[in-house]
Amino acid sequence: MPSILFVLTSASQTLTGAQTGWYLPEAAHPYYVLAPHASIDFASPAGPNPPIDEGSVKMFAEDAECTKFLADETVKSKLADAKKLSAVSVKDYDAVFYVGGHGPVIDLAVDPINIKLASEFYQAGKITAAVCHGPAALVGATDAQGKSIFAGKSATGFSNAEETAVGKVKDIPFLLEDRIISLGGKYEKADEPWGVKVVVDGNLYTGQNPASAGPIGQAILKALK
Repeated sequence: MPSILFVLTSASQTLTGAQTGWYLPEAAHPYYVLAPHASIDFASPAGPNPPIDEGSVKMFAEDAECTKFLADETVKSKLADAKKLSAVSVKDYDAVFYVGGHGPVIDLAVDPINIKLASEFYQAGKITAAVCHGPAALVGATDAQGKSIFAGKSATGFSNAEETAVGKVKDIPFLLEDRIISLGGKYEKADEPWGVKVVVDGNLYTGQNPASAGPIGQAILKALK
C-alpha cells in the first residue's frame, strides 16, 4: 500500500492577527479519496495538533465529509500524533500533499526544514502535491539544478481574484498567483473563480481552491495506482 504524507500548517494567525490554520475540506476531501488505498500520516512544523482554520469549520458545517473528518477517531489520533517536519524522512513516503489554508503562506513558505523536505520529495521524483494556498509551501523548493520547481512548469493555486474576493490580501506576505509567475511558473486557473482546476506537470500536482481538493486527491490516487 502506498504511503502519503499530509503536511499541515502550524500557523494560527495571519499578518493581521486573524485566526487561521489548515483548511478543513482541503484535508477532508482528499483524505477520504486516498485513505482506502494508501496509508496516510500527518505532519506539521510544530508537530501534534496543528491548528484548524475555524472559519472553514463554520463554512463547511453542512459538508458530510468535513463533518465525518472532525468526528473520525482515526483522524483525531493522526492529528494528535502529527509528526514534526524535522522528524520526517522522505524515503518513508511515496507522495507528499500540502493542505491549504492561509497558514502555509505564513510558515511553510519560509520554513527551511520544509523547503528542504519539499525539494527532496520533488528531486526523488515523488508526487509533490498541494491545493489552494498549499503551493505556497513549495515556493522555496528547488530541483536538482537548484532552480525553482515551478520554473517552466504549469501550476495553479489560489488566484489573485479569489484572494481579493475573500478580503485576505493584507493577511498574507505574498499573493500565490504572483509568486508562481515570478518563479517562472506557467500559472493556470479555472475559467471562473471557485471553479475546479487541477494541473499536473511531471511530479508537480497543484489544485486551485477548496473545490479542487477532492479532484487533486483523485489525480494523486490515479498516479499511485
